[in-house]
Order: sequence, then structure tokens, then C-alpha cells
Amino acid sequence: MRKKITKAIFPVAGLGTRFLPATKSIPKEILSLVDRPLIQYAIDEARDAGIKEFIFVTSRGKGALEDYFDGAPQLEQSLRKKNKKGLLEELKRSTMDSGEIVYIRQREALGLGHAVWCARRLIANEPFAVILPDDVIAAEKPCLKQMVEAYENTGGCMVAAMEVPPAMASSYGLLDVKEDMGALLKVNGMVEKPDPQDAPSNLAVIGRYILTPNVLKNVGTLKKGAGGEIQLTDAIAMEIANGEDVYGYRFDGQRYDCGSKSGFLQATIAFALARPELHDELMDFMVQTVGQSRAAQ
Repeated sequence: MRKKITKAIFPVAGLGTRFLPATKSIPKEILSLVDRPLIQYAIDEARDAGIKEFIFVTSRGKGALEDYFDGAPQLEQSLRKKNKKGLLEELKRSTMDSGEIVYIRQREALGLGHAVWCARRLIANEPFAVILPDDVIAAEKPCLKQMVEAYENTGGCMVAAMEVPPAMASSYGLLDVKEDMGALLKVNGMVEKPDPQDAPSNLAVIGRYILTPNVLKNVGTLKKGAGGEIQLTDAIAMEIANGEDVYGYRFDGQRYDCGSKSGFLQATIAFALARPELHDELMDFMVQTVGQSRAAQ
């Protein structure tokens, strides 16, 4: 029987320079889509997939991120007095029990592989998930839950995958597919940020992973790769070289790259339109704005 995935690593040490000056004073992960910060979407997805232990790899200046998950007794008391049960329930979702969440510092910005490796002592000898909060995925069944269900049949390592335009190949880790089984892809190799002409496919690795503890051992042997960083994809590719199974998973859902301003704005609009209490007013505004723009042309 396979060990259940109960731990997840959230690499959140980045400086968020694309969103300056907003991120001068608050972590990027606290920026909100409608009324929930990016990190809340990641936590909710992890919980739905059965994650019980949450490991945050942080850096200096992330105190607001830690405070977000703490209790707020004065605010809770005020909401109770006003009988605002709905808001109390929302607040409860953002509060983590003692011991449920752990924070580890990444002292140097050496890449995603290194950030995950920083949590090695808390993983020990069990499979684990990695979630990148920048990648927000809207799906009827959460992406990580889809992957966990597939993992129960396959074991090995698994990465979320989606098709990207060939011109964007140099922005992603890409899969060299050995066998295409529909949603599931058996992987023959992984290449981090190749030149478009060298790309093995247009299937990109997206920020959801299920990994074996051997991957952490592999990271410990790596030198800096693409972009001068220690790449997680290189450590996963070593598993393939060692004869272990690695799979890509074509998830069912819409991914938004909230690490970019454009992607963040697209996600904000999409998530707002999905809210019944916001949909009509926002849609009217968008139709009016587009109409005015076309008329001006």
C-alpha cells in the first residue's frame, strides 16, 4: 500500500519584484484575488487533496505571511458580537492550528530545487507535494487532488503538465514524453527552459508536484543549472536516469500565472466573474469599457 501524501512544501521565499512597489511592504503571496490572498487558494487546494502538514520555505520580510495564518481574537470577537457568521467561517479557513504549519528560511536565493531541499529534514522518508502559489488553477476538482488520485495508481514522481505555445518554451521546464496515455504521460526526460528549437515537446511543467524523498537526495548533489539556479526539474530527471518512474499529468482546469501582472489581472477577472454577487455588475462594466475602447479606435 502506498504511503499517503500528507505533507506539502510551499516555496514562498521570492521577493516578488514584478509587483513592486506593492511588494516592498507585503509578501507577493498576500496579494489578493478578489478577497482571498494567493496563498489561501494554495492552502485550500492542498487541504482538499488531503494535506495535513504545511511547510513554508520563506525568507526575510515574510512576517505578514506568518501573521496571516495566526488567530485574530479581537476581530473574531467583533464578528461574533455582530453575528456575522459567514465572515467568521471565512476567517476560520485562514487560521492554522498550532503545529499544522512550519516555517523554514531559505538564506540564499538559489532556485526552486534548493528551496524544496531546505525542507528535507521535515520530509524524512515519505512522498510529498510541492505547490507554487503563483500558479493558481481554477478547477471543479482541485488540481492536486486530481494528481493524488492518479498517484495512488502509479507511484513514482508526478508533475502537472499543460501545453504552451512553442515561443514560450524557454520560460518552462518541458517534458520529453515516452508514452502518452491521455491525462497521464510517462516521461522519458525533462529539460529546463530550453531554446525553442531544442524543446522536446510543448508540454510544460506547472507548479504542482508529487515527489519521492529520493528527489531531495538528488538536489543535494546538483550544481547550478539553467539561469544559474539549482533546478528541481534536474533532480526529477535524475530519477528517470536511475530507472524510476516519472509521470506528467494533464490536469483538468484553467491555470493562471499570477507571477506576472497580466496573469494576475486575468485571474482576478475570472475569479470575480465566477462569484454570483459580483458577476453582473462586473460584466456590465467590462462590456461598457470594451465598447468605449472600440468606439475610440
